[in-house]
Order: sequence, then structure tokens, then C-alpha cells
Amino acid sequence: MMYRFRPAPYGGSNQFLTALRDELRSRGLHVSDGAVGRKTRACLLHSYLVDAQDVRARMHDGLRVVHRVDGPVAMYRGADDGSDEKIVEINRAFAQATIFQSQWSLEAHRAVGIELRDPVVIPNAVDPRVFFAPPRASLGARLRLIATSWSDNPNKGGETLQWLARTLDPERYSITFVGRVQTDLTPARVMPPLDSAGVAALLREHDVYLAPSRNDPCSNALLEALACGLPALYLRSGGHPELVGEAGFGYEDRAEIPGLLERLAGEYGERRGRISISPLAEVADRYLEALGLR
Repeated sequence: MMYRFRPAPYGGSNQFLTALRDELRSRGLHVSDGAVGRKTRACLLHSYLVDAQDVRARMHDGLRVVHRVDGPVAMYRGADDGSDEKIVEINRAFAQATIFQSQWSLEAHRAVGIELRDPVVIPNAVDPRVFFAPPRASLGARLRLIATSWSDNPNKGGETLQWLARTLDPERYSITFVGRVQTDLTPARVMPPLDSAGVAALLREHDVYLAPSRNDPCSNALLEALACGLPALYLRSGGHPELVGEAGFGYEDRAEIPGLLERLAGEYGERRGRISISPLAEVADRYLEALGLR
């Protein structure tokens, strides 16, 4: 992988790529973070975070290059900083195939006229050693809601979380937020970013995950919550509907959320039982297929 890994806490792509690297290494494969040699059979590029000159210098006959993308970045960030154009340039120069993280992302690129090479959709996955669901008894008197985000991009839904914190009955609901946010979420409990083990432990202490982010192609934070057994309420945007399926409810307007929370509480066992996300091992198999290693 031509990607510089960061220690947690960090963003969702870093967390997924770390989990994928560890899974592949557990199978006896040699996975580096940029050391492409003459015997390297496949290379995974990530989004626009690519040094084109470096990639060009390392190319050799027999090397299969696959490009993992997200976005469209301008749609996700709410501003065009040239990242999507750079992704197109990298893709055309080097890629033999492209991995999109959701069908929504593939179709959103096409809607703005971006066609990338030989696309396949493979969702993200989480490390099952860290993110797993405990047995869960019936709900308590207060429904425990949680949201997490490494990014403080306004499109992550800070204003919606603020509205909920100030609107929902504190005798009926509690709200916890973990991560970085630009908005004052008082009176919700706000915690700083945590590593994966810390996030997972906290998720397992809650009942429902809130996913208010907009145009998120494949939210790793949402996948982590689902893996920990939390049904979700999500903004019907980006890849959220693909990830949640029948394990929660989507909304268009935040005013719908209180009613949906009541419905979710009444159907909690059923919705929790419908959580279905792609296992890391299965996702790794599909990456190996795309990379021509299987």
C-alpha cells in the first residue's frame, strides 16, 4: 500500500486500511506502506494522497495498480479544492482498476462526469477483534445515544447534534459525542478522540448510533457502531442507507428524529437483529481479487 499509516486516533480511511493491512499480514502476505520493489506484484493507491512522481519511479512490468477512492471530495467537504481533479489524474496515469467504497460514491462520481478505470464497489470493514457486539439486555429508562467523528467538517452534522442535545428530553435520552466538533453540544457529554479500543468500549455502553453526516461515502464510524451492536438513525445521504439497511431508520429532516427514536426504541430487538455488515475477511478477499492476488 502506498499510504502512510498513522497511529489511532485518526480518520476512518486510516482505521480501515490499518485493519486491512493487519488482516492481509495475518494470512502471511507481505504488506508494506510504500516500499514498492521489483518483485512487488500489486500496489494500492489511496484517493488523492499519492505522490505521482514517486509512483512513476516505482512502476515496473507486472505491477498491478489499484486506486481506492472516496468522495466525490468536493461534495463531501462542501468545497472544491482540486482533490477530485487530482484523483482523476492519478487514476488515468496509473490505475488498472478502481475501488469505490459504496454504490452511492460510484454513482455520484458519474453524476458529475467523472469516470474512473474499471470500477468495483467494495465497502470498508472493521477489525472484529476490537469492534464486536456484546449480549444486550432490554433497554433502560433512558435511551443512550452516541455519535463519533474524527473530522470536524461541518458536513459531519454538528448542528444536528447540537439541536438534538437542546431538544430531546434529558429524562428520556442521553447523548454522548466522541471526537472533534466545531459546534457547542451542551448539554451533551463530549469526549476527545479515543483510540479504537476506547471507542469500541464506549460504543458498547450505548444503545443507538447517530449518523448525521452528509455525503459520507462509507462511514467507518458508522460501521464501527453497527459492529458493536448499535442500530442507527442516519441522515439519508451518502452511503449510509447501504450500510444500515434494515438496522435503523433514515431521515431527511432533523425534526423527524424524535419520532424515529421512539419507533426505534419500540422495535429495538428487531432492528438490532438486522445488523449486517461485511466481515473484514470477506472484504480482504475482495481486495485481493481486485489486486489480482487471488
